[in-house]
Amino acid sequence: MSDNKKLKIAMLGHKTIPARDSSRGGIEVVVEELSTRMAAQGHEVVCYNRTGCDNGGLDEYKGVKLKSVLTIHKKGLAAMSSSIFAAFHAAFGKYDVVHFHAEGPCAMLWLPKLLGKKCVATIHGLDWQREKWGKGIGSKYIRFGEKIAVKYADEIIVLSEGVQEYFRETYHRETVYIPNGVNRPEIREAKEIKEKFGLEKDSYILFLGRIVPEKGLRYLVEAYKELNTDKKLVIAGGSSDTDEFAVELKKMAGENVIFTGFVSGRLREELYSNAYVYVLPSDLEGMPLSLLEAMSYGNCCVTSDIKECAEVVEDKAVMFRKSDVGDLREKLQGLCDDEALVQKYKDGAADFICSKHSWDEVSRKTIKLYRRAIDKENR
Repeated sequence: MSDNKKLKIAMLGHKTIPARDSSRGGIEVVVEELSTRMAAQGHEVVCYNRTGCDNGGLDEYKGVKLKSVLTIHKKGLAAMSSSIFAAFHAAFGKYDVVHFHAEGPCAMLWLPKLLGKKCVATIHGLDWQREKWGKGIGSKYIRFGEKIAVKYADEIIVLSEGVQEYFRETYHRETVYIPNGVNRPEIREAKEIKEKFGLEKDSYILFLGRIVPEKGLRYLVEAYKELNTDKKLVIAGGSSDTDEFAVELKKMAGENVIFTGFVSGRLREELYSNAYVYVLPSDLEGMPLSLLEAMSYGNCCVTSDIKECAEVVEDKAVMFRKSDVGDLREKLQGLCDDEALVQKYKDGAADFICSKHSWDEVSRKTIKLYRRAIDKENR
């Protein structure tokens, strides 16, 4: 296929783009960054949004056509129902490529494949491992989606070398490693966060992400309570079918822990811009976009030593042993006591991460993969 031929692309598996509320997660960021860049290059891109998610009532965004599909908004059914209807629509549409995002939606990948579409799957993480699914039907359905992707997808994209290794060892299936990108942000002064939460620059330790058990927030709260510091702990983000966990976490926390709820826009930018240290203590990650974002703002970052985080930060951040409260407390105390060391990590973070992870490069590699999938049929 000529590299100049414009493609017709469908994307599904996300909640909505543009996401204007707590619907915005890692998958939504990826879909928005890729689809808008592809549309700007002249490709015809359609994104299948869930009904009931706030995107401002748009039917087009930055050249991307938006279609809403029926969604059953009950716990465990929203992702399943929307991806089923989106896959049916995409299967009968005129597309060169149908791009499925996340394992659960891949359960329907066989349908557009059956009707002659080239299908690409991005595995954002091993979602069936997440605590909220337990060992019930949700976990089984997501695992089923993983197996369908292995069997039917023309190409599989993974975001970490650890997940690439998992597919090779478990299914003897080769995948393509294309990690996420990041944009260089504008640094914001502490204005809204000062008015709302009384936060000044360098006066707090920050976690920003979903309030879910696998993010390691229990370890963070426990470690923080043992710190000798006047810095507050800020936990920013909304829960994802895990309200009980959020309640439990708030009971654990002391008066110096601030829960902001979901944050976006200027508030989110200010929190990243003015943190003393950013912490991501996860037990499980796919490709941690929040870590890329935190580094892009020039933060000193502390992460668990899981492969998915270690691949991102290399030697430009502080790592602690996964699930080890004592080691996390020790690392945080050392940083609280050594401002010069914190500044050293801050000085090198933004240039390092922005040069290593570019959305333009991610888009280029993804389009190249689409063309490879299409060309397979012609060889």
